[in-house]
Amino acid sequence: MKPFSEYMNEWLYGPEGYYANFKAIGKEGDFYTAVSTSRFFGATIAHYMISLMREGKLSPKTMLIEVGAHQGYLLGDMIEWIAQEAPELLETMHFGIVERFPSLQRVQTEYFRTRFGDAVALHHYIDPREVGANEAFVVANEIFDAFPCDLVYKGKTALVDEDHAIYFEGDDKQALAIAERYGQEKGEVARGYEAFAASLWEAADKMVFTAFDYGEKEIRNDFSIRIYKGHEVFPLFEEGLDLQSLFGKSDITYDVNFSHVVDAFETAGFRTAAYKTQLRALTEYGLPDLLEQLAKLGNQNLYLRELNKVKTLIDPQMMGERFKLVEFHKSIG
Repeated sequence: MKPFSEYMNEWLYGPEGYYANFKAIGKEGDFYTAVSTSRFFGATIAHYMISLMREGKLSPKTMLIEVGAHQGYLLGDMIEWIAQEAPELLETMHFGIVERFPSLQRVQTEYFRTRFGDAVALHHYIDPREVGANEAFVVANEIFDAFPCDLVYKGKTALVDEDHAIYFEGDDKQALAIAERYGQEKGEVARGYEAFAASLWEAADKMVFTAFDYGEKEIRNDFSIRIYKGHEVFPLFEEGLDLQSLFGKSDITYDVNFSHVVDAFETAGFRTAAYKTQLRALTEYGLPDLLEQLAKLGNQNLYLRELNKVKTLIDPQMMGERFKLVEFHKSIG
């Protein structure tokens, strides 16, 4: 038997893992993300980054990096907005993606070539420590929920046998210690946050890291781990669920413990600049201003169509409250 975190890592990142090769996201895929919902998600983050430059907190030579980019839509949407609001930055900034899978690097390279031609040079890095920038704005969407996790229940950790059956007979001391830290008797314990935060710290001398994901700072003491397949949701412990048939062919995820994320980044040296709902974050990042600019263009049909998409991002009953922003700074005044 193997620890559940090892099993989940193989499920998502093994040779035939779910994320090892390109998967469609959105209507044709297994789930939706904020990026697949509206281009105004990336545009709003780019608008915020530009505002930091105008305030002197970042320079025009800042490198824009995405981690966990999938095809590269988010980074592409941000660059597209930069070209509209501050086109001069395209002459001074550099753009990159941290991606360890060569197959996804090829997909991202081709996507950028199709979208921008030779106007934008895309750099790839296998590890954040390879970036080596003086200044960087790093963005990520739904990566913390994709870290392998262990499962804890009544002082035991989950083990998985060759038939994909789960037994709470393990005694992983590190997972149990993390669970004890947060008063967690039942649920998911993410593995790898500390190593990721430490590697990101070395990516640049000065940095803003902003990430969106779903979860809370408070522990629910229950299992949230679930599987997405064809826009259907299956709780991991649903009776009769065939894990063998779903293994590597579907997404497996869980609610993020943001207290754990914050502790990992602060231990690495970052300062926590913000933790707030996606609704509040996008509003404060300037989303209403961007929509107002679109309205002034006079195309009412386009405005209403985009407004409807944006509602999904900020509606409290949809993504607005369930999704959170966490922002960390390094050497930012």
